[in-house]
Amino acid sequence: MIKNIIFDFGDIFINLDKEIIFREMQKYGMPTLTLELIALSNAFEVGDITPETFIDGLQSYYPKATSLDIIDIWNGMLLDFPDSRLEFIESLAKEKEYRLFLLSNTNALHIPHVIKIMGESKYNRFKSSFEQFYLSYEIHLRKPNAEIYEFVLEVNGLNPSETFFVDDTLENTIAARKLGIRTWNLVVGQEDIIQLKYKL
Repeated sequence: MIKNIIFDFGDIFINLDKEIIFREMQKYGMPTLTLELIALSNAFEVGDITPETFIDGLQSYYPKATSLDIIDIWNGMLLDFPDSRLEFIESLAKEKEYRLFLLSNTNALHIPHVIKIMGESKYNRFKSSFEQFYLSYEIHLRKPNAEIYEFVLEVNGLNPSETFFVDDTLENTIAARKLGIRTWNLVVGQEDIIQLKYKL
């Protein structure tokens, strides 16, 4: 029996344009994503570097891009948050049938922009629907590393076999499944989180 549900954030609740970074940064040079750039982004996502260090690092690869250019492009991937999804998670929380957790790979630039998109009131309503709200840059761990799932399970006393994890990225759900967590790899554009109860 499922007692706990862990949700991803991007493309589960808030819609994303994941290709914008590759598309827009090409205008400033270096069309391919190098291992160094991936490492820089990952370090930022786990809070190992500040936004300033991250932006400076990107500017060393894209000297024609200003700080504002980089911030606008990085935040440009964040689109809308449909009210139907907010109403869904609030309703699920009120039922008190499951313990609800959010687990997101994100960074210190994105969250203020999410609040700007949603408005502070809606963001707080969303956040308060969860027992715990885990953001990678705050807990210094990121998916799909096993440590992040083990952290959530251990800190909250969750049994993996009683836990359900929803994420749109296949490697993240595969990693969780290896720990005995049941998963739903949500297909963006074909499925929606509001269909959750059909998947449990």
